[in-house]
Amino acid sequence: MRAYLSVFKLRLINGIQYRIAAFAGIATQFFWGFMYIMIFEAFYNSTTSIQPISLNQLVTYTWLQQSFLALVMLWFRDMEIFHLITSGNIAYELCRPIGLYGFWYSKLLASRVSGALLRCLPILFISFVLPKPYRMSLPPDTITFLIFFISLILGLLVVVAISMLIYISVFITMSPTGSMLMIGIVGEFFAGLVIPIPLMPTWLQKIVYVLPFRLTCDLPFRIYSGHIPKNEALAGILVQILWLIILIAFGNKMMKKVLKKVVVQGG
Repeated sequence: MRAYLSVFKLRLINGIQYRIAAFAGIATQFFWGFMYIMIFEAFYNSTTSIQPISLNQLVTYTWLQQSFLALVMLWFRDMEIFHLITSGNIAYELCRPIGLYGFWYSKLLASRVSGALLRCLPILFISFVLPKPYRMSLPPDTITFLIFFISLILGLLVVVAISMLIYISVFITMSPTGSMLMIGIVGEFFAGLVIPIPLMPTWLQKIVYVLPFRLTCDLPFRIYSGHIPKNEALAGILVQILWLIILIAFGNKMMKKVLKKVVVQGG
């Protein structure tokens, strides 16, 4: 465990150094945030029916999504790992006296945290002082915020476990393109990053609730906004823990299986 923590710390420090990229990312996420909010505002103003989530909650959901995008986006990729697999340099990784799954998991976790640390605070600060209806709201109470924080951390662990399956699949396909497109596009849609899940049709929501993707961002963000009550939020955290155990166990099993058949020269 100490080795994995050391990897996490080194990767985190290295990732925080890229400040210019972070500033560019902040500007981009403000653009997308305002665009989404204006689209939802126009939709809410054009309809007289009662929506399953209020505009204020949806604005808060959008700013949380943009603030913590580095933690929850499934299209995040580490090209260094892809190159190690496809070039055959994976042999150097196998020489390390630690498990490859845990080593890569720690690296990916640190990369996401470092990216979020550089971007989330400026976005959150500005979103709290914006005029209505673009202003982000505080959580209903302190307990809700604590539940949100726990759920956000668990969501991060789940999304990294899902991402690990992409890297493991490259051992078989020798190309990351297919896995990235399939898991990235499908996963982000079912996570609520394209359309908030409460606005989806009922039949589609039933599918969403079976899959683990919504646990990465939809659950913690709607907990913060108060859309999900505390009892449902605690039940959701238990589901997050269950899925995390399943995904890590499955990922470890698949990693061991592909490493038995790995060819060093050429992947």
